[in-house]
Amino acid sequence: MLGAWLLLWGSVALGGRADTAFLRRAHDSSGHCTYSFTVASPVEAACPEAAGGVPELRAELAALAARLSRLESRERGAGGSGPRGAEPGGARDPQQVATASRLEAAYGELLRAKSRLEEEKGRLEREKEELGRRLESSAQEITRLRAARCPPGREGPGRDTLRAPAKAPRWEPQPLSYQELQSERSEVPVSRLLEETALGRPGKEDSGCGKLLWVGEPVVFGRADSIAGKYGVWMKDPEPVPPFTRDNTWRVDTVGTEVRQLFQYEEAEQLARGYPAKVHILPRPLESTGAVIYRGGLFFQPRQSRSVARYDLRGETITAEREIPGAGYHGQYPYSWGGYTDIDLAVDETGLWVIYSTEKARGAIVLSKLDPETLEIRRTWETNIRKRGVANSFLICGTLYTVSSYSAPNATINFAYDTATGTSRALSIPFENRFRYLSMLDYNPAERQLFAWDSFNMVTYPVRLSRQ
Repeated sequence: MLGAWLLLWGSVALGGRADTAFLRRAHDSSGHCTYSFTVASPVEAACPEAAGGVPELRAELAALAARLSRLESRERGAGGSGPRGAEPGGARDPQQVATASRLEAAYGELLRAKSRLEEEKGRLEREKEELGRRLESSAQEITRLRAARCPPGREGPGRDTLRAPAKAPRWEPQPLSYQELQSERSEVPVSRLLEETALGRPGKEDSGCGKLLWVGEPVVFGRADSIAGKYGVWMKDPEPVPPFTRDNTWRVDTVGTEVRQLFQYEEAEQLARGYPAKVHILPRPLESTGAVIYRGGLFFQPRQSRSVARYDLRGETITAEREIPGAGYHGQYPYSWGGYTDIDLAVDETGLWVIYSTEKARGAIVLSKLDPETLEIRRTWETNIRKRGVANSFLICGTLYTVSSYSAPNATINFAYDTATGTSRALSIPFENRFRYLSMLDYNPAERQLFAWDSFNMVTYPVRLSRQ
């Protein structure tokens, strides 16, 4: 069998290169018979052994074996501490390289953010130090002013007034230096106080007229105790008739469709406690917050009409009623806050007024002077002030003044229309809406104050007029 195989291989070899194949038979070192044959290489002129290639081949085999060993170690220790997918000392995984790059970038951004925060902290500390120095300087300046400007003999009261600025509207005359100091506390420009002091400030006993210069902070006299009192009107009679006096106070809560109750109080303190001395039931319901008390009568607009009526407080009957020609009503030309305030009555030093608008006036405020007994219109003025563009209005000494907003906390008296000259002018007199919903505003010439209804609250504003 062995011979056959040898013969087969020999024939194959001889068939490929018959001229260079040799068959040999010999004994090996142990005495066994062995057969061998040789074939000449068709491409190599000499064997590698003859050229000294054995060491090189061995080195190559050793490197290959080492590489194979490393590959086997990697497969066996895939869960080990070495990097997966990479040979020791070889190239790193691209995903790992990208992750490392992102971490390095994030770390750099954190360092930059830290640096920015440290810079901001330093800036804030510098600002804090500067504010501290300014505060200390201001405190020293106030101390200096108190020591230098408060007049001798008035030091005690002056300090009390500084601690309680609400006492200032009582109108006690104050020295010029005191007013300068008070202006710093109330943030009123000193120049304006100087102008007002030079012009003078009339007292209640002074019947002289003037231009409105200043409106003070509101003083709360009472608060409505039900939702019906969110909007309303409260007033005093500047020219009362017996048995009524200037101490009598009147109030109407105007939320509702059938507003008929007129509350009578003996004095303002009784109003603050909420206990009326009498309740009048009006023969006709009134509309909105435009009513006034004048010369023993309640003047009001009957609901859903363009008329004005007079309710006699003594006889408790309506004694006069007259239609205002062309006047808008029930939401045609109200003030900006709404509330069906189309027809608004007012009283000043010169008498009884009605404030409204007409289609002919295209929404501009129209003023008419009324006879308080017959309600006959004596004279009419058409202004260029749009009624819907203002929150409310009142008259002082024949001049109409309007308020810019019914809800902005820092509103202004923004326009004035002088009926004596028939001209209007823009103003910017600060006016505070403390409770943010002004639904009624009227001037009382006897009190020299504004009466207002501000979101359940009945308040007054002191005013200051110039001398003519």
